[in-house]
Amino acid sequence: METYKTLEIIQNKEDSSVFHLLLNRPSKRNALSPELFSEFPRALSSLDHNPNVNVVVLSGAGDNFCGGIDLSELKASERFLSGDRGRGGERIRRHIKGLQDSITAIERCRKPVIASIEGACIGGGIDIVTACDIRYCTKDAYFSVKEVDLAIVADLGTLQRLPSIVGYGNAVELALTGRRFSGPEAKQLGLVSKVFNSKQELEEGVRMLAEGIASKSPLAVTGTKAVLLKSRDLNLEQGLDYVATWNSSMMLSDDLKEAISAQFQKRKPKFAKL
Repeated sequence: METYKTLEIIQNKEDSSVFHLLLNRPSKRNALSPELFSEFPRALSSLDHNPNVNVVVLSGAGDNFCGGIDLSELKASERFLSGDRGRGGERIRRHIKGLQDSITAIERCRKPVIASIEGACIGGGIDIVTACDIRYCTKDAYFSVKEVDLAIVADLGTLQRLPSIVGYGNAVELALTGRRFSGPEAKQLGLVSKVFNSKQELEEGVRMLAEGIASKSPLAVTGTKAVLLKSRDLNLEQGLDYVATWNSSMMLSDDLKEAISAQFQKRKPKFAKL
């Protein structure tokens, strides 16, 4: 398995199909560096293509999930402004599109990605967790859509994904104020599904969730993620047509027969790897 400078991949246990992807810059609160942006989509792609992986748990090494984008990355953006202003603007746009693509790699990963959040989840951290499929946190976790305080517009996905998660009005208030909000408030807003009292309880809760999902049909799980993501961009009739087309292919697999057989025999089903 490939090794990374800013990330770490750990298997939950030897026979588990749950793998952990850690943002691994704890001394920098796992701030998003240029190298991390480069490695992140490669790591997710490797997990996506690994048949032994059914679920990915995304967390931060140390005491924080992600302290936002590395300020040196913002400073480095000035290099795009030399010469003709129009061409400089095009270079910045192309650079931003590349950073966006790195975050969207979470959605491109067919396997469900669960965010396990403690400590800071700021700026770019919000971009990351809003692209995840499920989010859990500790009560001491704190969040901020911080970009407005740096005199920039959040441009890596928060403004596009957050409104559908917490509602448009709540997203506007959080994005325009940049205020810090707590784990319990994140639960109230709908940003996270569960809040835990400690890191240990969070890890156990995430483990149970991930192992439960990993035990299900990989085709059904990846299909459910794909249909949910696609349905965001479709009206009801189009969404129903899309899932009908999807299932007309996927229901031909042996997983359906195995699931029904296991129900009748009162045993756990055993599904082939994806």
